[in-house]
Formats: sequence, structure tokens, C-alpha cells
Amino acid sequence: MGAKKEKNCRLGTVGGQAVMEGVMMKSREGVAIAVRRMDDKRIVVRKKNYKPLKEKCAFFRIPIIRGIVNFVDMLRLSLSTMTASADMLGLEEEGEPSKFEKWLDKHFGKSIMAVASALGVVLGVALALLLFMYLPIKVVELVQHFTGDIGWWRNLVEGAAKMLIFVLYLLAVSLIPDIRRVFQYHGAEHKSIFCYENGLELTVENVRKQRRFHPRCGTSFMFVIIAISILVNSLLTWDTVWMRLLLKLLLLPVVVGVGYEYIMYAGKHDNVVTRIFSAPGLWMQRITTKEPDDSQMEVAIVSIKSALPSEFAGFEVPLEEKVLAEPVKGGEGAAE
Repeated sequence: MGAKKEKNCRLGTVGGQAVMEGVMMKSREGVAIAVRRMDDKRIVVRKKNYKPLKEKCAFFRIPIIRGIVNFVDMLRLSLSTMTASADMLGLEEEGEPSKFEKWLDKHFGKSIMAVASALGVVLGVALALLLFMYLPIKVVELVQHFTGDIGWWRNLVEGAAKMLIFVLYLLAVSLIPDIRRVFQYHGAEHKSIFCYENGLELTVENVRKQRRFHPRCGTSFMFVIIAISILVNSLLTWDTVWMRLLLKLLLLPVVVGVGYEYIMYAGKHDNVVTRIFSAPGLWMQRITTKEPDDSQMEVAIVSIKSALPSEFAGFEVPLEEKVLAEPVKGGEGAAE
């Protein structure tokens, strides 16, 4: 008999998020955000302690429940990460502030970013409900206006509409230059995580060789959520649009919880089943990840090393923001 394959203890121990001109990495030890400043092109890092909500209560670690808790946790972390990364970019305001800017500063002061972020979340949720819940239902009604009642096939039409809207939305935003750069950092995040999980030294040369499509990516998660929602929503009533929307919202936590369990399983197992079911989500990453340049991979390397201080002891940085690397010369070499 052959020797049993040794389990890779690094799988699933670190995750990340791409931000404007940078990457956030999260591990059991904490969170690190690395950003290349816009003014002097130097890399800065901000670290903070992080304890997942599921670690605070045994109930939060129950399968399905932990997926729901993790989703809420990730939304909270993502919001704070985007706010922090924007602050780290080093953008200086030029010119005299407008009357509206003075009014905002007078009434909100330093809390203006929190207000803007909260408003962004509200608008984002409203847009998601419109695009992925309300609009697909209206598409079904439009189809039935021309074909008559199509019975159970309504669920497949609704699901196909969701998929199409999702793909078109991603393609549209990928045309925005700033978003395309974020997608490049998304690719750098995936490649550096693969490099770490494969036990290779974290250098630009090693990171460059890795794949940019990761089974635990949020893009794959969203695709899985849509697929599971098609199955779950097939059991719901079509009596009224608003009743169907309400039931969808009530069942959304269940869908998220089941989707999380699958993504975690797929991230740690490579077999025929996971490859088949992960293929559509991995294909979608061709839109949401782009090939990064060396300077972007350098930022991702700094971030992942900073998020794992015990493993990269010589790379330890204080909790406050600190410049860690000189500007990249010719895009060569990893940040140390």
C-alpha cells in the first residue's frame, strides 16, 4: 500500500480581500492591510487584532450557523477594511474645500467616513435586492406575459436571470480602470495565498507562477449562493411578488450557511465532485481577477507575511501603520 498523503495544514488558514491599491490578509493571528501609497509609492501596513464572532460562542460554530455568522463577520470586516485602506492611500486634498465639504466637516467631523461607509452599505444592499431578487421575478413575469404559465420552469428562468444579471454586472464594473486595478490586486491575493499554501517561499518569482483562481474566493461563493437559492426558491410560492421577496429574505441565512459549508469543503478537497461544482465559480474569476504586475504581488506578499507574525517572525511589524518597503524598482523582487 502507498503512503497516506499528508494533510496540508496551511489550507484554509489565511484569506484575503483586494482593496484600492492593496490587499488585506486575515489569519487566526490577526488582520493586516498592505497598501501602496499614491504619493510616494511606498508600501504601508496597518495591523489589528481580530477575533471571529464564531470564536466567542460555541453555538456560532455549529455547521450552517457558522456560515451565517461568518457572513456577517466578513461584511463588518470588509467595511472597516475599505475605510482603512482609503485612509492609507496618502491622498492629499488640494484647493479650498467647498461649502458642502465645510458643512460635512462641521457636522460630522472625523465620523464622516463612517457615515459615508454606512450609506454605501445601505445603497449596496438596496441595489443587490433590486438586481438579484426583484428584477429576476419581473423577468419571469415578462416571459409568462408572452408564453403563459410555465409552471415549475419559472424557477429555472428566475435562476438564469440571476446568473445573467450577475455576469453582466461584473463585466460592466470590470471596464472601470480603478476596478480593474482592484481585480489585479485580487489576482495577487489569490496567487500569494496559493504560494503560501503550497509551502513555497513567498517571493515575487514564486507567486507569479501560481494560479489566480481560488476555490474559496468570494466570487465562487456568490455563484454557489445563486445556485443554491435556485433550488431553495423552487419551493416558494409565486402568489405575489412581495410575498416571494419576503420568503427569500427569510431563507437567505439558510442559503448563505449551506453555501459557506460547500466553499470550505471545496477549498480543502480536490476531487471530481468539487471540481465539477466549483468550475462555474472558478470561471467567473476570469472576470473578477486579472493578472497582477510584480509591484502588486509585492504588496500581497507584504500583507500575508504581516498577517502571520509567528511564522514570519523576522518580518514582525508594530500594530501602528508603518512603512515597510521602498518603492519598487523595475517591478523586481519581493518586499522584505
